[in-house]
Amino acid sequence: MEETAGVTIAEFEAQAAATDQNPDDSETPLLGLVGEVGSLLSAFKKKRRDTDAFFGYHESVVEELGDVLWYISRVAKHGGTSLAEVLGCATGNTSELLHFDAFSTSDSADEGALLRLASEAGDLAKRFGEGAYKQNVNALRGDLVKLLRPLLQAASAEAVRLEDAALYNIRKTEDRWPTVRVFPIPKDEGLHIDEQLPRKMRVLIYERKVHDTKFVFQKIGGVLVGDRLTDNHLPPDDYRFHDVFHFAHAAVLAWSPTTRALLKIKRKSQRELDENQDGARAILIEEGLTTWIFETAKQYRFFANTPKLGFDLLKNVKRFVRGYEAEELPMWLWESAILQGYAVFRELTEKRSGAVVTDMEQRRIWFEPMTNDERRRCGREACR
Repeated sequence: MEETAGVTIAEFEAQAAATDQNPDDSETPLLGLVGEVGSLLSAFKKKRRDTDAFFGYHESVVEELGDVLWYISRVAKHGGTSLAEVLGCATGNTSELLHFDAFSTSDSADEGALLRLASEAGDLAKRFGEGAYKQNVNALRGDLVKLLRPLLQAASAEAVRLEDAALYNIRKTEDRWPTVRVFPIPKDEGLHIDEQLPRKMRVLIYERKVHDTKFVFQKIGGVLVGDRLTDNHLPPDDYRFHDVFHFAHAAVLAWSPTTRALLKIKRKSQRELDENQDGARAILIEEGLTTWIFETAKQYRFFANTPKLGFDLLKNVKRFVRGYEAEELPMWLWESAILQGYAVFRELTEKRSGAVVTDMEQRRIWFEPMTNDERRRCGREACR
């Protein structure tokens, strides 16, 4: 990881507090700490087993170490101490130094550090369960110190700086749970309207049987767009309505190479964007991502009872689009696009036809029944 501007421990702890989704729960941070220590140890184990076949090893260790620091901060806060105090005691540096790089890791690796780290995490959970830390901040601080020492030695052995881990964690948590939500400016802002994704759109989507096969058709302004779609899957799963997800990407993310292709609004005036961001490979990436999410959504009733998405799913979404402009879009916005898209999908599969309405300014997509006139224009009987 390239070096970046320093972060103070106070800034890190403030960020941890701001992004804690259960600020009054003292048990969840402890469970999270034990879990993240396990994930860190798993990364170390995979490196020993797979050697150079473990791709992304250093980044994985940096991420897991940052998560461990986040949970230590929250456990310490709930117990009446702080990450800064614990770090100071663990390193013997009790002066009032504020940056992570003031707390250097051990100069030499210790072969027993990983086993001690696992042992200390287990002991911490055991003693928490026994109530050893209630009204006893010194006991908690002492056990966190015992956990941190082998953690610092393990980080040193892998040449991972605490500051890098802290910065990585800040970026990740802000990406997922921002303190302030600001919509990114659309990448096509300022281009000719012929090369912009529609800021508002109304798409009529309906199912019609042709020669005993059910197809889904789509119309904008009375004109068919895209191909007639089937599920291409056994058993049928209504994937033929899946273009709604691309429209959700366009409306909420202000990104969708597939929608650009459907509406013939690629950014032809920008050669690099046209070839690399709007071209066939980018379209395949979006289609592949849509299919992958769909297979996950099927297991959860198409997110019918899912008010928020798991961190792992959103991290994998970001990995899927790595190298494309969509990589810059925050996780919280991806979550909104996915959940809104599936809400409309569920309406469509229930009603089998309707109008999909988008508003990029509000970053919204929603379902409306067709008007009688719209139903006639789609060759369907008007409602009586």
